[in-house]
Amino acid sequence: MIDPINSLAFSMHANKGVYALLLGSGISRTSKIPTGWEITLELVRKVASLQDESCEPDPEGWYVSKYGKAPDYSDLLDAVAKTPSERQQLLRGYWEPTEAEREEGAKQPTKAHRAIADLVRAGFIRVILTTNFDKLMETALHDAGVVPTVLSTPDHVEGALPLVHTPCTLIKVHGDYLDTRIRNTPEELAEYPEPFNRILDRIFDEYGLIVCGWSAEWDQALRNALTRAPYRRFTTYWASRGEPGLAAKDLIARKGAQVIQIDGADSFFSTVKEQVEALETFSRPHPLSAEAAVASLKKYLSETKYRIQLEDLVSAEVGRVVDAIQSNAFNPNDSFDAASLEKRVRAYEAACGTLIRMAFTSGYWADKEQLRAWEHALVRLAYKKYSNGLTPWLELQRYPATLTLYALGLGAVAAKRYESLKLLFDVSLPREYGEEQKVLDVLPPSVLFQMNGKQWMQMLPGMERRHAPLNDWLHDYFAAIAVSAYGESHSYTLGFDSFEVFIALGAGLAEVRAGNTRHWFPPGAYGYRSNNREKIVKTIRDDLASAGAASRFVASGLFGKDSAECKAVLSAFEAFVPQLRWY
Repeated sequence: MIDPINSLAFSMHANKGVYALLLGSGISRTSKIPTGWEITLELVRKVASLQDESCEPDPEGWYVSKYGKAPDYSDLLDAVAKTPSERQQLLRGYWEPTEAEREEGAKQPTKAHRAIADLVRAGFIRVILTTNFDKLMETALHDAGVVPTVLSTPDHVEGALPLVHTPCTLIKVHGDYLDTRIRNTPEELAEYPEPFNRILDRIFDEYGLIVCGWSAEWDQALRNALTRAPYRRFTTYWASRGEPGLAAKDLIARKGAQVIQIDGADSFFSTVKEQVEALETFSRPHPLSAEAAVASLKKYLSETKYRIQLEDLVSAEVGRVVDAIQSNAFNPNDSFDAASLEKRVRAYEAACGTLIRMAFTSGYWADKEQLRAWEHALVRLAYKKYSNGLTPWLELQRYPATLTLYALGLGAVAAKRYESLKLLFDVSLPREYGEEQKVLDVLPPSVLFQMNGKQWMQMLPGMERRHAPLNDWLHDYFAAIAVSAYGESHSYTLGFDSFEVFIALGAGLAEVRAGNTRHWFPPGAYGYRSNNREKIVKTIRDDLASAGAASRFVASGLFGKDSAECKAVLSAFEAFVPQLRWY
């Protein structure tokens, strides 16, 4: 099962700025910052000292006995410091470090604060809620070059810009230590001012949530705000050091939260930051953006005089991808599990992002001569740098070539360029074991892996029970790229299944010509989308019947040299399909 931290990193990276943080005192604890209640008790000790009395060992009990009520932060502060200046100086001693403390690293932003600030600077976090009074989060943000909008009073909230218009909003729901209106008693924590309730309702409705360092035991108003949030648009992740308390467990159940067991806030946020940065590195676009690359590509496809520029453009992008995928980041000896598989698959996809968009555009618009550059691209991408290592990593080395083949093919199918498909299917790849290999021998999902491919691909999220897991994964991956060319999602799915049927027919041609009595065709998602498959087969049969030798399928040579051979391959394919229940 995927590590929850991996899932969180993927979610944060894929949904930039969507996750808000809810931070409690645990986030600042390692910096030796006292909690609000600890300060209240310290103020009780000061009051007792002013009266030449001892309040130990129970300062709270002494205060209740002495004054008939629970200790109140504001009352106590007023008792020991009468003027605003005196109060400010007193409080600075609790939250601001002395020179000695600074040298010790006390009362300074922790590793967690620094990691969060880096995530904010990169745009992955834009909203932070905290029950803490200290300024460690503000300090870390300022050190990272981020100037947050800080909301600590109802007036601040009323006058604030909408959350979407600020790069970072820090909401101190219990106040700031320089304001005597901070909330720390049970009564004060039972209900928030209406402006706070409104902004919390909006955040808990519209944002995902990452909770860390908050026990949920004392903050009734904050618990109420979480409880009344009507929807779960995004996952709630609850980082817990040890077993969550009863109040936290109740909220976790209500929110359907994903619990992440952590050793501490510092290691948790440092890990999240590292994983998000790793995903961002793989996703970082080439200086020539995808949009600019496609625009240049279209220009070069418009006239034959740009043939050299076209080949140079494709070759340069392929070279960049090859350099990326042959780096140590794709080490074949890394440990293999579901989380690492998803991470590597997505990393390959990110490295190929610009190339894939170029390939789809070329498949749609390029003529046969212009596709020559892509023949060389498939050869380079299909090369396996490593021959020793864990089998799934060795096999997955060709995944970028599979992505490129699908991009080219889906574009060609959308434009009904069957001659282009034939050219792509006939590309010869680097030999292994002394035998010649064609694209259809090694790049379709069903043959990309030599063994256990289906079981491995079922480890990808959402693919656990799929009959054709990698085919379905590719279908979902290419939807955002290809659907505009097909018009509607159902038309895209029909086009995707058409391409996989053409892969099957193209591969089956050799078997039919060899005279085999038992034929095998590369399986695909067409196996269970029977309505699409039957519609595709009928379209082919009707075209062969009506056009004969003039059929576009015969003219292209995609799966036969004449109408009779095409029909023979199609019949063999239909006889094979019932066997797919074994795949």
